Amino acid sequence: MNRIKKGDEVVVITGKSKGQRGEVIRIAGDRVVVSNVNLIKRHTKPNPQANQPGGIVEREAAIHISNVQLFNPASGKGERVGVKTLEDGRRIRVFRSSQTAVDA
Repeated sequence: MNRIKKGDEVVVITGKSKGQRGEVIRIAGDRVVVSNVNLIKRHTKPNPQANQPGGIVEREAAIHISNVQLFNPASGKGERVGVKTLEDGRRIRVFRSSQTAVDA
């Protein structure tokens, strides 16, 4: 079970975007793309078949998954996440500090 999933709210803990919060858009292996975080400018060629104009496009770049933490709304900061197995066999993600369920 992954500690961070698509749609989670995360906080960047290191790098040029340290302290910024955003939602996980995509996960690719050990890297995540977070909305409005780690923005880069990319020069793109026009593609008339896809009706895409050329020019300088600003978009999100991937961040290593170890550089983000799940945001805990109860404490208001990023926290570590663990996995707990319930009595009925289901596995849930919990915050390590308070042992409360992430998806509650």
